[in-house]
Amino acid sequence: MTSQLLRRKPASAEPDTGLARSIGTFGLMALGIGATIGTGIFFVLSTAVPEAGPAVTVGFVLAAVTAGFTALCYAELASAIPASGSSYSYAYATLGELVAYVVGWCLVLEYAVSSAAVSVGWSEYLDQLLRDTLGVQLPAALAAAPGAGGVVNAPALVLVALCALLLVRGASESTTVNAVMVVVKVGVLLLFVVLALTGFDSGNLTPFAPLGVAGISAAAAAIFFSFIGLDAVSTAGEEVRDPRRTLPRAVLGALVVVTVVYLLVAFAAVGAQPAGDFEGQEAGLAVILERVTGATWPSVVLAAGAVVSIFSVTLVTMYGQTRVLYAMSRDGMVPRVFSRLHPRTRVPVRGTLLVALFVGALAGFLPLDFLVDLTSMGTLVAFAVVSVGVLVLRRTDPDLPRGFRVPGYPVVPVLSVLFCLYLVAGLSATTFLLFAGWLALAGVLYVGYARRHSTLRDTPDRG
Repeated sequence: MTSQLLRRKPASAEPDTGLARSIGTFGLMALGIGATIGTGIFFVLSTAVPEAGPAVTVGFVLAAVTAGFTALCYAELASAIPASGSSYSYAYATLGELVAYVVGWCLVLEYAVSSAAVSVGWSEYLDQLLRDTLGVQLPAALAAAPGAGGVVNAPALVLVALCALLLVRGASESTTVNAVMVVVKVGVLLLFVVLALTGFDSGNLTPFAPLGVAGISAAAAAIFFSFIGLDAVSTAGEEVRDPRRTLPRAVLGALVVVTVVYLLVAFAAVGAQPAGDFEGQEAGLAVILERVTGATWPSVVLAAGAVVSIFSVTLVTMYGQTRVLYAMSRDGMVPRVFSRLHPRTRVPVRGTLLVALFVGALAGFLPLDFLVDLTSMGTLVAFAVVSVGVLVLRRTDPDLPRGFRVPGYPVVPVLSVLFCLYLVAGLSATTFLLFAGWLALAGVLYVGYARRHSTLRDTPDRG
């Protein structure tokens, strides 16, 4: 049994894939930016500012530093193991089958819940856009989940369905659409920064950290889910041209762009509006612009940009989940339906539709605050495993070709793990209980299915 749990895939083996390599550096970097910008910045301030106050900017810095350490680790492993599946595939090559399976389940949770969370945020901005342009407000019963005062979040379901339809057409088409949306969203957020700064009031920055370090830590932990895009880049490992060079460039390039935009937006927002006004605020950035300018057109532009932006986030996070399940299915960890490709588009169509059904159920019937913390937990666990994987692979396979090496090794991977654990400690007890339940389910499914169907079941242990 121990031998089975620790068996590893060869890190140097080229993946046997039917996926088409059609994504270049810019398209891949846009994939990371698309999955990150919009995942949180359009609506996470309404939950983070009440915890940290204006010091939410420090929370963003803390989350960005953690993401930066982890991004360097991702860049090394992505250049050494250019396979679909992201940290699942990296864990399988470094830490063994059981850890890989647990990480895979963390990623499934991370991507599904993230897709659902941003779909809920999209619904809020769509409602704001309809009010500003047509004077129409969505019925409460159809605009929110049961726990948030409604019956079903219908707009979130529509968004998930549209993303699924685009994904089944092919990876190249999806990345092209995403790249256009990335340009739009960055432009809209920079417009927000410029206009919000015209209403900047230094008095809004006091008290700077009303709940002290504990508040900043809690906010940083919640904010961290918005850095999921770094993982999304590496899920495309088998659909990228020249992956050993393209993957690390895309990961690091996306991190730089995302961090700069996040800090600018957060600083402008807390300077333009008192911290107490953020709590429970829907479509917050659009509301801030309307207050600052006294006109509706900036709010309309912001809301429209958010609708486009969050669409791209849902698109990329759903894409990432289908590729993680594709890699797990190919290894026998989950049913084969997730790795069956359409003969023409070379896309896992059935797996994509199943993912859409699961994400749609979460988006339609669960409230936003529940989804955000659970996503952060899955993201932080996956990031920590990647950092440990760098340490392990340097020892077990030091001669493996790497297109990028983590600078400051071994300090940077160790700091990455420590920062991830620090942010995990800031999550609520309820989140820990729900996550423990998810891992317990993973253990049952591993023993009942994956262990017996693993493609390595007849392969001698490499550990």
